[in-house]
Amino acid sequence: MQDLDISETRTDDIPAIGRIVRDTGLFPPEMVAELLAEGQAEGHIWLTARDDQQVLGLVFGEPEPLTDGTWNMRALAVAPSSQGLGVGKALVRTLEQALNQAGHRLLLVDTSGTDAFAETRAFYRATGYRQVAEIADYWGEGDAKITFAKVLS
Repeated sequence: MQDLDISETRTDDIPAIGRIVRDTGLFPPEMVAELLAEGQAEGHIWLTARDDQQVLGLVFGEPEPLTDGTWNMRALAVAPSSQGLGVGKALVRTLEQALNQAGHRLLLVDTSGTDAFAETRAFYRATGYRQVAEIADYWGEGDAKITFAKVLS
């Protein structure tokens, strides 16, 4: 994908991010403004990918409490029309670089163990994450929590 700009999420990105999280089913779009405001106040990292015309995706991470340099990628979403074009990989890579430059050492990401999330798990494996945990029935009966991790270097 050419002309991709990834930078800190801005307040004027909220409507487009709301559409992306709605279209991908990530979380209710009405939560975006509150999550962004809270995250910025608490030092979380929110990044938005844009081309010259529109917002294409977002990623946000937050530090894991009571750890030394461990962060959790809480959300990654790419507009359905831009999936498969490298936007997600670019967002993840940019988050990893920002955390690494700030001296952080480990990035986690949690996802579902259901068949519906098989592509998501394959994506994380393809971007260098390894599965480190599985908790049966975490999200609900028959829906395991799968945790991936990547050492930042």
